Amino acid sequence: MTAEPETTAVPALDDLLADSPTNWGKWGDDDEVGALNYLGPEQVLAAVGLVRQGKVFTLQRLIGDPKGDPVWPGRSPAERTQILDESTWDSDDAPQYPGGLHYADDKINAFLQGSTQYDGLGHVWYGGKLWNGYDARTTVGGMDKASVEPIAQRGVVGRGVLLDMARFRGKPTLDKGETFTHEDLLACAEQQGVEIRKRDVLIIRTNFLQLFFDQGDAFYDGFNEPGLVYSPELVRWFQDMEIPNLVTDTIANEVTTDPNNGVALVLHNALMRNLGVTLTEIADLEALAADSAEDGQYEGLYVAAPLKVHKASGSPVNPVVLK
Repeated sequence: MTAEPETTAVPALDDLLADSPTNWGKWGDDDEVGALNYLGPEQVLAAVGLVRQGKVFTLQRLIGDPKGDPVWPGRSPAERTQILDESTWDSDDAPQYPGGLHYADDKINAFLQGSTQYDGLGHVWYGGKLWNGYDARTTVGGMDKASVEPIAQRGVVGRGVLLDMARFRGKPTLDKGETFTHEDLLACAEQQGVEIRKRDVLIIRTNFLQLFFDQGDAFYDGFNEPGLVYSPELVRWFQDMEIPNLVTDTIANEVTTDPNNGVALVLHNALMRNLGVTLTEIADLEALAADSAEDGQYEGLYVAAPLKVHKASGSPVNPVVLK
C-alpha cells in the first residue's frame, strides 16, 4: 500500500493569535482609530521639520490606467462613464444655460478598496469581534463601528519612513510569496542610513505590482503577494514601536498566504484587528523611491486622508510625502 500524504491542518486565527497582544480599550471603549492615536501634535510638528527641499510626491495609483488597475482577486477595476461632453449639445434637447455654457460630466463605479486605499479598522475580523471588541454583527448593512469614516475625519500626519525592500534585496521587484520580517526592515533602514523611530508611518516598497503590468491576467495565477510574514516577535515589535500606519505598494500589505501556517492575511488580524494599526494599500512608491535613492533622504512628512464615506469598510486615498 502507498501511504497517504500527510496534510497539515491550517490553524484557526483564534488559536494562532490566542496570546497575541491587543490594544483593545487602550484609548477607551468607543475608540475607532486605534494606533493613529499615537500621532499627536508632537509627531506632526516633528514631521513638518523634515520638509527641507520642497519636494512633493503623491502616492495614489491612477484610477483607469490604460494598462489596467490591479485589484484584489474577485474585485473589478473601477469603471468611469462619460455622462456629458460636447456631443451632448448636438442634441436639440440638450440643457441650456444663460450665456451658452457647455460642460463635461462623468461618474465612477468602483470598489471603495479598488485603488490606493485605507482600510477601516473593522475591515477584517475573526471570532465574531472587530477592532476594540466590537461585535461583528455591527458590520451588517454597513460598518456601524470601526469604519473608515473616523480615520477620514481625523486624517493621518506623521514621520514617514520609506523602506525600499526591492532595492535592499537587489532586484527590480520582490518575488511572488517572498517574505521579510521586522528584522529585515531594520537592516534595510540601516543600509539606507535612516532610523526607524517610535510612532513612524512605515512605507514599504516591493514594486511587486510592476508584474501586473508586465504579465497581465497571468499576474493572478497562484496569487500570493510578497510582504511581511507573521511571527509573535514581529507583532511585539509593532506594539513596542507604537507603529500607527503601515503603507505598502501591494494589494494586501503582507504575504497573502503565510508559508509557515497556511493562514491567509494573518497580519491584517494581528496588527489591524488586535493592535489597531491602520493599513494603506496599493500605493505607488516608484517616484518617491527613485528620488530617495538619488538624494539619500528616506524620511519625510507623510499626510493622508481617505474619503469621508459613511459606514464604509475602506476608502480611496491619495497620500502625499513631502521632503
